[in-house]
Amino acid sequence: MTADSSGGEHELDDRADGRDETANERADRNWDELLQELRVMQTGTQILTGFLLAVAFQPRFTDMDELQRDVYVVLVALAAVATILALAPVGMHRALFGHRRKPDLVRIAARIVRIDLVVIGALTIGVTTLIVDFTVNRTAGIVALVAALVLVAALWVALPRIMRGRPRARGGASE
Repeated sequence: MTADSSGGEHELDDRADGRDETANERADRNWDELLQELRVMQTGTQILTGFLLAVAFQPRFTDMDELQRDVYVVLVALAAVATILALAPVGMHRALFGHRRKPDLVRIAARIVRIDLVVIGALTIGVTTLIVDFTVNRTAGIVALVAALVLVAALWVALPRIMRGRPRARGGASE
């Protein structure tokens, strides 16, 4: 996908990346790639969610101060949202199966995955912050928050933008 001059997105021409595939073949390939991304996202989300759910049943949970408990509740909510978002494309696929809507499904699912990445980023940053805040101190928690935020912004936002601005390597694999 590329951005048009109005800031929107449009699909690349079916053959612009050197592939000889129909729109349906491209949709099938893109759906398979989205499913792989969703599998990774779901695994990470399940691990974070499991950790968060176990925390409430630990003896030291009552040692958390009010801010830490509030952050914890927000993180549990984010984990639920991340799980729901990651499962939405699968539910949509099941509901639309056999209705010849895969290109629409891929487009909408790609947007949901982008939103889920923001939620998972916030969840990961929040969990890191909470753990450091609770185990070390508030100042260390804030440092962890800033460091995690910078790392996510650098790797998930800045690096892809830098790569988009550079010319493609010759003979390399294309998306």
